[in-house]
Amino acid sequence: MKSFAPTACALALAAAFPAVAQSNEDLLKELRALRDRVQQLEQKLQAAPAAPAPGQWGMTPEQARELNRIAVKTESLQDNFADQGFKGLKITGQMDPTYIWNKRQNNASFVFLNNGDARYTYDNSYFGMLVIDFEKETESGTKWKLTLAPERGTGALVNSGSIVHEASVSIPLGDLQTRLWLGQIPDWTGYEITLPAGNKLITHNLLFDFMAPTAYTGAVMDMKSGKWWTRVGLANFNTARETPGNKEPVLIYRVDYSKGEFDGFGFSGLHGKAYNDAATSGTYLTDPLDPSTETGFDSAGRNTAIHLIEFDAYYIRGDWSLFGQVSYGQQKAAAIFNSDGQLRDARWWGLSATAAYKFTPRLEGVVRADYIENKRNGGGLLGYSFDDGINGIGRGVLADGSYAKGEAVGTNRTALSFGLNYRVNENATFKAEYRLDSASQPVFVNDTGTSYSKTNHLLGASMVVSF
Repeated sequence: MKSFAPTACALALAAAFPAVAQSNEDLLKELRALRDRVQQLEQKLQAAPAAPAPGQWGMTPEQARELNRIAVKTESLQDNFADQGFKGLKITGQMDPTYIWNKRQNNASFVFLNNGDARYTYDNSYFGMLVIDFEKETESGTKWKLTLAPERGTGALVNSGSIVHEASVSIPLGDLQTRLWLGQIPDWTGYEITLPAGNKLITHNLLFDFMAPTAYTGAVMDMKSGKWWTRVGLANFNTARETPGNKEPVLIYRVDYSKGEFDGFGFSGLHGKAYNDAATSGTYLTDPLDPSTETGFDSAGRNTAIHLIEFDAYYIRGDWSLFGQVSYGQQKAAAIFNSDGQLRDARWWGLSATAAYKFTPRLEGVVRADYIENKRNGGGLLGYSFDDGINGIGRGVLADGSYAKGEAVGTNRTALSFGLNYRVNENATFKAEYRLDSASQPVFVNDTGTSYSKTNHLLGASMVVSF
C-alpha cells in the first residue's frame, strides 16, 4: 500500500500540468482582446465631442448655440415690445354693411357709414358701422379703452359728430375688483348692447331706441363681489359738456347678478336733470287738473328733472336664448302736448322680450316683441318732445289733418321682428330681419308727407364681420 500512494500522486500531477498550461494560454488571449477593446474605446472617446453642458442633453453644440441665440432675440423682442407700449394691448374690430327697405319711406338702400343729414330712427340706428377697438392693461391693473366708430357711434350723436364711441380708463383702487371708471362711456341700459356684433337682430328694440340714454361723460365706481357687479357714478347725460346755466350731473347706476353659468338679471337707473327740447320759457304743470302745481322755469335753463329705471334678465341654455326687459321713465315739462304756454310732464313705460333658438350650430332663429305705453299729454319719450312721423311717436293724424284722438292723446307703439342668423365662419355672421311696427293711431308718415298709417314694414340684411 505504501508503494501505491506516491505513484498515484505523480500520475495526478502529470495529468494536471497540461490543463493548467492550456488555461493560462486562453487567459492571455482574453486579456489581449480586452486590451484591444479598451484601446478602441479610448480612441472613440478622444474623437467624440465634449459632453454637453447641463440642461442641453440631446443637443449638438450647434443646436445649443442656436437655442442661446433664440433666447437672446426673444428677450430683446419682449423688451422692445414693452418699451413701445404694446404689452397688454388688444386690438379688435367689426363692421356690418347693411341693406334696409322701409315701406312708408319708399326707401331701399345700402346703409354704411352714413352721416350728416342722417337721422336717428329705428331704421337708421347703430348698424352700418365700422368699429376699431383698442384695449390696454398696464402692470398696475389700469385698463384703457378707446373705441372709434366714425359717423355711427355715440360720439356722432352726443358730441358734434365725434368718431369716439368710447374713451375711458379704469383705475384699480386697492384691489382689481374695486375700480374708478372715468371718461365717455356708452349707456348700459337693458339686454341689448350698442355694437352690432353683440346683438341677435339688425335693428334694436323700441326700449333701446327711445327710452334709453346714449352715453355718459363722468366718473363711476365699479365694484365686483362674487356674483354681483355694481356701477354707480355721476355724469353728464348725453353730452360731453353741459351748456351755461346747467351744472348738475345726473346719478347713474347699474347692478348685475350672475345667478349661474346660464342666467342672471340686472337693473339700472338715472336720476337728475336732462336736456328738454320742449322747455324754452313759461310754466309747466305737474298735474294739468291742479293749478297749484304750476311752476315757472328760467328760459336759460333747458334741463328739467328726469327719472329712468329698468330691469332686465336673461336665460341661455343649450339651443335656447331668452331675454326680457321692462322700463319706466318720466321727465318734467317734456310732453308733446302743451297749451297756452303750459308745459306738461311726459311719462312712459315699455316691455321687450327676445327668444332665439339654434336649429343647427350655425343657423339661429330669432323673434322679438316690444311695446311702449305713451298716451299721456300727447306722448313724449326720452329726447322726443315732438311728433315724429318716421318713428311713429306722438299724435295720430287723419286725412283731413286733424288729430285722430285729439291733440292731448299720444300713441302706443309695438314692434314685432323675425330674424335669422347664419354663422358663415368664426369671423362672419349673416343676419336677415323682417320687422312690423304698429301704433294705436295713424302716426307713420309716407315719404311725401301726405298721409299717415298705423303700420310700417321693414326688411333688412347685413353681414357682421369681426376680428
